[in-house]
Amino acid sequence: MARQQFMIKYPPELLQEPIIYNIGQQFGLITNIIRADITEDKGWMLLELEGAPDDIEQGIAWATSRGARVEPVE
Repeated sequence: MARQQFMIKYPPELLQEPIIYNIGQQFGLITNIIRADITEDKGWMLLELEGAPDDIEQGIAWATSRGARVEPVE
């Protein structure tokens, strides 16, 4: 099992979508929101994902394809 943190930034059109829930459910990942700031017109989140490295990679690729900006946190 791998554990990785990511900074995720949301455009306004994604704020009502359950992106984090879907990442956990679709890719079998454990999600942990470390810190977040969500407003009506934008949002960001420091998210920790735990699971198989390939599943983490696929989950991040899926979130990016939906329009979220995702950057790994070292």
